[in-house]
Amino acid sequence: MILIGQYDSPFVRRVAVALRLYGMTYEHRPWSVFSDAAEVARFNPLKRVPTLVLGEGTDGDEALIESGAILDHLDEVAGPGRALIPRQGPERRRALKLCALATGLADKAVSLVYERVLHRERSELWVERCTGQIGAVLDVLEADRAAQPGPWWFGPRIGHADIAVACALRFVGEAHPGVFDRGRWPTLAAHAAACEALPEFQAVVQPFSVSA
Repeated sequence: MILIGQYDSPFVRRVAVALRLYGMTYEHRPWSVFSDAAEVARFNPLKRVPTLVLGEGTDGDEALIESGAILDHLDEVAGPGRALIPRQGPERRRALKLCALATGLADKAVSLVYERVLHRERSELWVERCTGQIGAVLDVLEADRAAQPGPWWFGPRIGHADIAVACALRFVGEAHPGVFDRGRWPTLAAHAAACEALPEFQAVVQPFSVSA
């Protein structure tokens, strides 16, 4: 497998962490969606990351796009006993919701980066809207995580919700210093620290850079 994208992306990083937790080997191509857009487009016409190339198929390289679809495939390969998400029922739906909140938060943080670096005139209305959405999601995630007594969101094993939240928090903290207030969201801060202490997280760290 080939994972395309840079590790400063919270979406690429959550896939990379999952691959390592599953013990699945892969080649990493740290292509930028800007400076390496032509290379990314060979596998993904949207020119977005992450893209996971599975290998040669009858029609060429088979590639999966979007982190959710990629992780769904990896869960299937890992099998229900090892999958990083509940198999079915209310807990699965809740885990998927938490992942959606985390990735949605990350999307808003990316939008703020584009607003800052790509637009000549900044829209204060858009910045206020995105920042407000980020804060609202963090409030929900903080309350939900604080209500869980276990070391991870769904008990003794780390899962996709844990990973998605931690990757989003690191991105927000680096891309928008001051937005993630550890005093306001202490449970999330502790959760992120626990994730970042794991070797699977430490192996796929790349400082955020707008020039990539």
